[in-house]
Amino acid sequence: MEKIIISTENAPKAIGPYSQAVRIGNLVFLSGQLGMDPKTGEIQGDVAIQTRQALDNIGAVLSAMGLTFDHVVKTTVFVKDLDDFATVNEIYGSVFSHDAPARSCVEVSRLPKRGLVEIECIAAYPAQ
Repeated sequence: MEKIIISTENAPKAIGPYSQAVRIGNLVFLSGQLGMDPKTGEIQGDVAIQTRQALDNIGAVLSAMGLTFDHVVKTTVFVKDLDDFATVNEIYGSVFSHDAPARSCVEVSRLPKRGLVEIECIAAYPAQ
């Protein structure tokens, strides 16, 4: 199977040696997205604002591949403070309101650029 690298200007550029997403077969692996503004590269705001931006960034990468949040089958959410779980969950639930993907959520000691939340996911193209 051919590995296809996915990139879009509508999501933040990688801040290290990795791709925004990689497709192999029908699966697409999206790198973790912070609440980073794609135009400025800056992270601003509280965990709610950062969660919304991280999801917007994921949406931009999915869109570049002709996919939507409905194609996401698994997410991993990394939070700086698990006390923010309810806030993150509320915003996350507004995007994944039905047929939610499988998910893990873990507290971490630190995220890049001192972010408060990072979300990565796996999406799948429909079988043809």
